[in-house]
Amino acid sequence: MKIGIPKEIYKGEKRVAIIPKIATHLLKEGHELFIEAGAGEKACFPDAEYKQAGAVIVTDTQLLYSGIEVIMKIQPPQKHELEMLKNGSTYIGFLSSALTDDFFKLMSEKSITSFAMEFIPRISRSQSMDALSSMASIAGYRAVLIAAQYLGKFFPLMMTAAGTIPPARVLVVGAGVAGLQAIATARRLGARVEAFDTRPAVKEQVESLGAQFVEMELVADAETSTGYAKEMTEEFMKREHEIIGDRAAQNHVVITTAQLFGKRAPILITEEIVKKMQKGSVIIDLAAEQGGNCEITEPGKNICKHGVTICGVLNLPSTLPIDASAMYSRNITEFFKHLYMAEDRKLDFEDKITKNSCVTYNGKIVNDHVRKAIWKGVDT
Repeated sequence: MKIGIPKEIYKGEKRVAIIPKIATHLLKEGHELFIEAGAGEKACFPDAEYKQAGAVIVTDTQLLYSGIEVIMKIQPPQKHELEMLKNGSTYIGFLSSALTDDFFKLMSEKSITSFAMEFIPRISRSQSMDALSSMASIAGYRAVLIAAQYLGKFFPLMMTAAGTIPPARVLVVGAGVAGLQAIATARRLGARVEAFDTRPAVKEQVESLGAQFVEMELVADAETSTGYAKEMTEEFMKREHEIIGDRAAQNHVVITTAQLFGKRAPILITEEIVKKMQKGSVIIDLAAEQGGNCEITEPGKNICKHGVTICGVLNLPSTLPIDASAMYSRNITEFFKHLYMAEDRKLDFEDKITKNSCVTYNGKIVNDHVRKAIWKGVDT
């Protein structure tokens, strides 16, 4: 198949969908690979490395899109990128924020088949394709480093001639992939760490990393069948705020990671909680792209309010573009291989991974989640 890798044009994006090492694997399997000139430069993968691997460098973006069977990207496509897609071609990448009326209209007009990386179900046989988890792991790691940068304290216990300085205290809210990586990284830096999560299954994982699990009346069905957290009742949220507020006041760093699939992130830290936190404390809000877990988070900005620094961090994986690109490249390649494993390259919609991740097929909406929750107007 002819596979195209465009340059990412989203502001601040440094990653590339396929790195030269993975390009070699695709080429060995008989595929043709076309890379837009400069696509890997910001991730430290120059055009020369792609040429050496056997890929073709394309300088004309329009030519890349219009002559390719499969386009692989990271960031959702912008309208002009969709307009350049070849009729009947396939698009693979993150898509959620692009699912608008314009998107579906163009997909329909051009009979495009599209797959969303974030819709890949979290089941055991899809682990190698799970780009959400890969990128969340990077975000959790970077969140701790950013916190260390803004916190006016040492992270580890320091025994000096000027006296003993106790370690920083870190609270991680949400022990998913990002949260667990944040816990592990904070522990490596010597901080005292505790974590809060509504799901009973994560207590053992938290404690295995050397952190204390903040107890609450656990909810047995706190996650969906695909591994995402569920939205809780108002009464539950009130009790949750009380516990988080109490713990936040006793910690120097709070890292929040709670997100609801396809919805605005839940507010877990109110402004009243921020007011009670120690001066000089830091909040790293990993849910900023979904509006934020902190009530006063400003997405994309670092602000100081009530003596607390609140970082509304965005797209942290892009801040480690070399490894982030390598991880994503493996994920999307394994996904591509899964989709087209049949000798005739026919898609198997009886397969859960293929079915759940497909948004449009031949221009028609085939994803139930998208059809019910996001889109309302094109004939399906």
